[in-house]
Amino acid sequence: MSVFKELQERGLIAQMTHPEEIQKLLENEKVTFYIGFDPTADSLHVGHFLQMVVMAHMQRAGHLPIALMGGGTAMVGDPSGRSDMRSMMSEEAIAYNVSRFKKQFERFLDFSDGKAIMVNNADWLMNLKYIPFLRDVGVHFSVNRMLAAECFKSRLEKGLSFIEFNYMLMQSYDFLKLNEDYGCILQLGGDDQWSNIIGGIELVRRSKGREVYGMTFTLLTTSDGRKMGKTQSGAVWLDPEKTPPYDFYQYWRNVDDADVIRCIKMLTFVPLTEIAKLETLEGSELNRAKELLAYEVTKLVHGKETADKVSAAAAAVFSQGTSDNMPSTAISADSVNAGISLLDIMLTAGLIPSKGEGRRLIVQGGVTVNDKRVDDPNLIIDSSYFENGEMIIRKGKKVYHKIMIK
Repeated sequence: MSVFKELQERGLIAQMTHPEEIQKLLENEKVTFYIGFDPTADSLHVGHFLQMVVMAHMQRAGHLPIALMGGGTAMVGDPSGRSDMRSMMSEEAIAYNVSRFKKQFERFLDFSDGKAIMVNNADWLMNLKYIPFLRDVGVHFSVNRMLAAECFKSRLEKGLSFIEFNYMLMQSYDFLKLNEDYGCILQLGGDDQWSNIIGGIELVRRSKGREVYGMTFTLLTTSDGRKMGKTQSGAVWLDPEKTPPYDFYQYWRNVDDADVIRCIKMLTFVPLTEIAKLETLEGSELNRAKELLAYEVTKLVHGKETADKVSAAAAAVFSQGTSDNMPSTAISADSVNAGISLLDIMLTAGLIPSKGEGRRLIVQGGVTVNDKRVDDPNLIIDSSYFENGEMIIRKGKKVYHKIMIK
């Protein structure tokens, strides 16, 4: 099966500028393509992971990926999908985030022997001269068409800053630069990047007379349209220091029944023939598919050894209620001896976003301490709740957390 059909059957392709030409290119030639990643945080997250999976599919099929670090575009900020302007970041913060992205990328793509390229658009964008840029690039863009683009249109009511208005020109210039320097002819990105991708294609065509192409992939959402990759404590990060591997595994283990097969198709390399067998599962049998999803995604992000460890830990927690590899939080002995509220402990452990949410969970019977249901939202925890310096909190049916005295 060609990589084009593979991406189609996995439900990854959303839109294409030239469907027939793109299919022919991917099935008959070695294509140089790119995806841009703006370093707005010090770690990649689950939304980036989907894009990296697509890049890996393409690389395995013999195509050449360019991972473009947006050190320059991050200085401006992409307005796509935003209801307000992004916070301005310093050059030092952006450079640090780029260094973190680079390390994480090396787990997903093979950069040996010229099999992949990594570049930073700060290398050319930061050195541009404003007037020449306007004359060479700005002349090819219609303000009327830009304002009609979805990435800008949704912001006009609340206000769109002039600096953000330049983002499309900068990203378009990236495509032109990569086409000139590396022969890149295809830009990929999430479906929210469609307007920016079109801008780059038109710039290359108008300024150089060359035909280049664009393809977007499906955004990672639940079956009812909600964006995936968010928890009560924040985003699901690829950095194990920001989202511990056990929590990462549990996020995928706990996806809704309606989403599990789609996630396996989009986020793993499990053969489609095997996935077809899983599609027949119903009810509690779907847990097998969820365990496979959680294991495969964790293995890709954190490695097989870690995936084996957290998978075994999760199984031990469900069967025995405790495990050495359970996510944990340490609290001071002084606070325990003085007495500390359960709500404060849960807030510190990231189990709840607020005390109000914690009270609601407790009143509804959704919290246990050491396998005993908690009925009092004002419960004070002291040393009597700890055995060998440990206490286990369970939230709902599936979320376990170990509290330790330090």
